[in-house]
Amino acid sequence: MTDLLFKNAKLVDPEAGTVTTGAIAVSDGQISGIITDGSDLPEARETVDCNRKHLAPGIVDIGVKVCEPGERHKESFGSAGLAAAAGGVTTMVTRPDTDPAIDNPETLEFVIRRAREAAPVNVLPMAALTKGRLGREMTEISFLLDAGAVAFTDCDNVVTDHKVFGRALSYARSLGALVLGHPQDPGLSAGAAATSGKFASLRGLPAVSPMAERMGLDRDIAMIEMTGARYHADQITAARALPPLERAKANGFDITAGTSIHHLTLNALDVADYRTFFKIKPPLRDEEDRLAMAEAVQSGLIDVISSMHTPQDEESKRLPFEAAASGAVALETLLPAAMRLFHADQIDLPTLWRAMSLNPAKRLGLDSGRLAVGAPADLVVFDPHAPFVMDRATLQSKSRNTPFDGARMQGKVLQTFVAGRSVYQRS
Repeated sequence: MTDLLFKNAKLVDPEAGTVTTGAIAVSDGQISGIITDGSDLPEARETVDCNRKHLAPGIVDIGVKVCEPGERHKESFGSAGLAAAAGGVTTMVTRPDTDPAIDNPETLEFVIRRAREAAPVNVLPMAALTKGRLGREMTEISFLLDAGAVAFTDCDNVVTDHKVFGRALSYARSLGALVLGHPQDPGLSAGAAATSGKFASLRGLPAVSPMAERMGLDRDIAMIEMTGARYHADQITAARALPPLERAKANGFDITAGTSIHHLTLNALDVADYRTFFKIKPPLRDEEDRLAMAEAVQSGLIDVISSMHTPQDEESKRLPFEAAASGAVALETLLPAAMRLFHADQIDLPTLWRAMSLNPAKRLGLDSGRLAVGAPADLVVFDPHAPFVMDRATLQSKSRNTPFDGARMQGKVLQTFVAGRSVYQRS
């Protein structure tokens, strides 16, 4: 007998690129059957009637910041795990930009233990590429891999020493390790709070040209060509960075790229009232860039959509725009924000789930992110049409610095399952 049966569902299949009516059977935490042809449904110990709502693979979110160790008051594994479950995120791939940085096996083991104890969803940690994320000496990549690191990154601390970066990439390649880069020229982007242009000038904000991203990506592509490393660009946000990305892929380099949900759904004009919840890194771009990112996701040039969940406390945000900390929470808003793209006919549902679930899972070598027999039963039931007004006071995160506060949105997560076990149900 099947353990769990989802019936009367609209199945979003990112591999097949389809949305079909059907049912999914789950046994021992894995998908054991997919019924789409009207066949008789198997008997089950528990049945979930989806009432013609959508059922999709759980989101695999690369680049989540959980502030343990060091800043637990901003976000803990417990609060981040609850936020992820409420947002349909079944796997968080966490960043190492903590205090101290996750740059040694002991700190990594602490993080893995805390995540296992506190989070109701899967947590896969990344480790720092260089010690202290200072760009001077590479970490013990082999030991960190053995301890459970799934990738290596210094996050927004760009390694400027080409020799150090090259050594780290070469060593990572010899071990088959994935390296995440942050394409930015750090000299040009230092101190920037907005994207350069007439708007930033009128607002008196220190700004950076989108060419800083293009220059950073060009440098990283050259290093990939030199070393043959596996590389993922964490955020591509500027249209000028797309041509070199396309050329690198055409040349057969082992490169993928992501973008954040904020850069897909917001633009530079949203900072007009100096609302610091809109201050993120890289800064929000022009509308032309936003549209180019959406088109790149739809075409497959950009592989991954992530939340880039970055909690900041009230004290670091209630400051003048230039002085405020960068970052926004997005675990719970990722899915409803993505529905903006769906309702605007910019990206269809299978493509969204290809970028939010299938592609990140494939890049990390996971079996999740797909509707297939034998895949983990990490699933989300959602209604893409359900309207609501975002109230940041209702968020599960300890920090509530969302730019969508007060926004009218569509798309609610109804229930989230990890290995066939319900970890969230909307009341």
